[in-house]
Amino acid sequence: MVLPPKKCNTSLAEQSKKPLVAACEAVSQEPPVPAQLERLNWDAAGIDIGATSHFVAVPADRDAPSVREFSAFTADLERLADWLAPCGSRTVAMESTGVYWIPLFELLESRGFEVLLVNAHHVKHVPGRKTDVLDCQWLQELHTFGLLRGAFRPEESMCVLRAYLRQRATLVRDAGMHIQHRQKALNPMNLHLHHVVSDITGGPG
Repeated sequence: MVLPPKKCNTSLAEQSKKPLVAACEAVSQEPPVPAQLERLNWDAAGIDIGATSHFVAVPADRDAPSVREFSAFTADLERLADWLAPCGSRTVAMESTGVYWIPLFELLESRGFEVLLVNAHHVKHVPGRKTDVLDCQWLQELHTFGLLRGAFRPEESMCVLRAYLRQRATLVRDAGMHIQHRQKALNPMNLHLHHVVSDITGGPG
């Protein structure tokens, strides 16, 4: 007896397609991406920190030119802060370049500005930068759209305490190195004090 051909079971194939169809429908139901990002900080400024000079950018409608260069001397930093105030800048973004940012950071904070210290490595990996845009303009634009995250910096009293502790740790480390240099200089003279006394820097030593 010839059996009739078995019908293909399509339920498994249909079940395997359901997750893909559901995902496609979910994507089609998502809200469309806005044409441009929303500006969060209209009064943002960007500063490119350098060893000898700093470049500062404010919104183009605040002053002409909107990008200026200031030297790193104290009087020029004062002029920089004096220029930001009439431009209406209330928040400033700057890169943490070496230790050159510290004087300007503290000055702007004392003037009442909101200062955002950002990692230069993170800024470089943000896509969409044009080739003819300066670093300070790029910082100002990113800060305007709220795309920058500031590094943690404690309050002034904690910064002072941290500076003292770091300086003490440096002095203790350097003192240990000098003791080793002293012991190394005594060995060629056949003065093995470290075999006789436990501390060559103490009273017996």
